[in-house]
Amino acid sequence: MTDGKAPFIGEQGASAADAPQGTPQGTPQGTPQGTPQGTPQGTPQGTPQGARTELATLAGGCFWCLEAVYLQLRGVQHAQSGYAGGRRPNPTYEQVCAGVTGHAEVVQLTFDPAVISYGELLDVFFTIHDPTTLNRQGNDVGTQYRSAIYFHSAEQERAARETIARLANEALWADAMVTEVVPLEQFWPAEAYHDNYYERNPGNGYCAVVVAPKVAKARKKFFDKLAR
Repeated sequence: MTDGKAPFIGEQGASAADAPQGTPQGTPQGTPQGTPQGTPQGTPQGTPQGARTELATLAGGCFWCLEAVYLQLRGVQHAQSGYAGGRRPNPTYEQVCAGVTGHAEVVQLTFDPAVISYGELLDVFFTIHDPTTLNRQGNDVGTQYRSAIYFHSAEQERAARETIARLANEALWADAMVTEVVPLEQFWPAEAYHDNYYERNPGNGYCAVVVAPKVAKARKKFFDKLAR
């Protein structure tokens, strides 16, 4: 099975080595089938009871990259890697990598809009991935790596389309943007071994070559928004 990544740094090799013993792949512990749309699993640690939070679901290449960047930001309380936009219920990582389910790798963020706005999350999103390459981010090739915004409300859809229009008008890229803007129908959390993958595996080849530069770029550009 090939997932479209460069062989020596592909994320594919993580599954066998890092999956917790006893955790069946494709079925995260405690995750019922048919999870309601956009519902994160459990209560994110550090979320004050009664605090107003919102969800954002974004696809822009490998979810390890997105998760690692967004966890650096103030106001992002939780980042859950997962799958969205596909056909098959309860997909596994291997199925998504093989391109047989139609899902994209996504990260679902729980954030405090009083600290960081949805528009600011989108500014970060368009900084750390290339929205002009169809079904590709660098050496990662396949529909699972497409650029997409899965909105949770009419307000998020409007913000996404306005952001894309603004960036297109600024002509930051030579090619046209191909980012999809579609409603979130179902979010499936990824297997537990993907959680905090970059932080737990800094020596992994893919993390060192692909994830780390994106984290460094985001930290430099959004220094005033860093949580740590």
